[in-house]
Amino acid sequence: MDMKQIAAELVAGCRDGRETENLARLYAPDAVSVEAVDFGGGRETRGIDGIKGKHAWWNATFETLDAKVSDPMPHGDDRFAVIFEVRTRNKETGAEDEMREVGIYHVAGGKIVREEFFYPTG
Repeated sequence: MDMKQIAAELVAGCRDGRETENLARLYAPDAVSVEAVDFGGGRETRGIDGIKGKHAWWNATFETLDAKVSDPMPHGDDRFAVIFEVRTRNKETGAEDEMREVGIYHVAGGKIVREEFFYPTG
């Protein structure tokens, strides 16, 4: 797949609830995921198994009440951005929250090799 196909499938998967399923299809085995802040395990997660672990933690911790995923915004032939707007409920505390973040995805060799997430941290 080229970058535009990967971007379109990533967005479609996010909208359809196939995020975890798409990891094996769209991500390189040694892909890197970078958060804006350290949540206790470091900002960077390396490898597809680590990224799957991030998804598992999210799904175990939060119930998604509403989500909007923008169309992909290409930047040349090797990167694209997506805006995520999500309303969640913490499964343990019941607290609801709204978040907005930008994901930047780097593509090489027909796979996502790096994702970076930007969001308010204060």
